[in-house]
Amino acid sequence: MRTRDGVNKYYSITELTREFGVSTRTLRFYEDEGLIHPERRGRTRLFRSADRRLIMEILRGRRIGFTIAEIREIIQVYKDPPGESGQLRLLMKRVEEKRDELRQKRKDIDDTLEELGNVEEACLTRLAEIGVST
Repeated sequence: MRTRDGVNKYYSITELTREFGVSTRTLRFYEDEGLIHPERRGRTRLFRSADRRLIMEILRGRRIGFTIAEIREIIQVYKDPPGESGQLRLLMKRVEEKRDELRQKRKDIDDTLEELGNVEEACLTRLAEIGVST
């Protein structure tokens, strides 16, 4: 829906699903979770620019591994005092936690790969001992 000056004031659910490559079910889920609050006109959902920005941030948060609960917390901190500064501090804290989590996963993967290499080497050694060629 366009305003008189041609600027989009509202976005339909179809426009946003196409823009972000998500399903209508995803947007309805975010609405059910209280993350976005589209306007309703009958059965039609109309999304404002603010909803569109939130969807962008929600999807970004999901891509970097935040849970819906973490995203909700970050959004809520923005709405409550101290507002944006509190939100940014919380976001930085969550980013560092996510980074630490990923570093640990990387270490665990490296350790597992090393152990798999050790097992493979032991198997090859034993096969050679029993006279089986590989």
